[in-house]
Amino acid sequence: MEDAFGAGQIQGEMPVAEAKVRAAWLYYVEGLTQEQIAEALGLSRIKVIRMLAAARSEGLVKIRIDARSARQAGLERGLVTAFGLKEAVVVPAARDAASVSALVGYAAGLWLSDKLTDNMSLAVGWGQTLHLALRGMQPRQIEGMSVVSLLGGLTHSRSINPSAVARRVADMFGADCFQLTAPVFVSNAEIRDALWREPTLRDLLDRARAADVALVSVGDLVPDSTLFREGLLPQSDLAGLKKARAVGDLVCHFIDAEGELVDHPVNRRIMAVSPADLRGIGLVAIAAGGAHKEHAIRAALRASAAKVLITDEGAAEALLAGSAKQTAEGAERERRHGQ
Repeated sequence: MEDAFGAGQIQGEMPVAEAKVRAAWLYYVEGLTQEQIAEALGLSRIKVIRMLAAARSEGLVKIRIDARSARQAGLERGLVTAFGLKEAVVVPAARDAASVSALVGYAAGLWLSDKLTDNMSLAVGWGQTLHLALRGMQPRQIEGMSVVSLLGGLTHSRSINPSAVARRVADMFGADCFQLTAPVFVSNAEIRDALWREPTLRDLLDRARAADVALVSVGDLVPDSTLFREGLLPQSDLAGLKKARAVGDLVCHFIDAEGELVDHPVNRRIMAVSPADLRGIGLVAIAAGGAHKEHAIRAALRASAAKVLITDEGAAEALLAGSAKQTAEGAERERRHGQ
């Protein structure tokens, strides 16, 4: 390091500017102590204290951390190019897997707050990440705004009810809220079809399809994913969904690696706006992180034609590595075909 906070590197590895951003993120967003940050970054506690003070004085830390490291910026550019996005937001790697949803959700809340304007219509999904996005939103009065829930709700929930996310977002911005007043999963396709014939629900579907912005998340096929953890679906459905080649869910619809709905009974009894309907929305943003969700995120991007991805470094690196591998394999196939 050249001086306390000048140009240079820390221990010959991380640039000082990047270390400063990471220290601020760990302290103000993840809530680590100065001692924990010092250990994580390999610094003394006094250096961490000075970095945090400098971050405040230089304007990096206000209500939010308003800076990107070179690594994050590079990953964002890579995602935009690889997936044809308009925008990518990559947050620093979390200290553990449990923190990923909190960090990505916080960033999604900030992103959404910046995008909302008067007379805008917003469609929202649900899940742990979007529930945590509420912490990053900047409440204010937005004239003529409406919020539409993309899926039904639960008569009983332990912590996260799908319908609650839309209601809380609407409350933050003084918006009208349109709820899908039906269970998110019904008994069979006949009941689902009958409910969708109801004029009020048809009106909600039309509103969702015409939304200016949609913010959704992605689940993967593991016992701890929100759908199974919260009891919306029994764990016994996991094996059948995997056999049907599902890689994850988007607005509670299970999709394969190509972003197509899989042939499984669960997909025929969902009261939620379909991934295909998302394609007509003005701007769709996906908020999801964790390298383990690579295949689910990739499939969701295809299914929804999303143009914004809010994720973390782990997922971004996995997505870009997967795309590079697919490109190389495609080039090899063409080479062999040309021989």
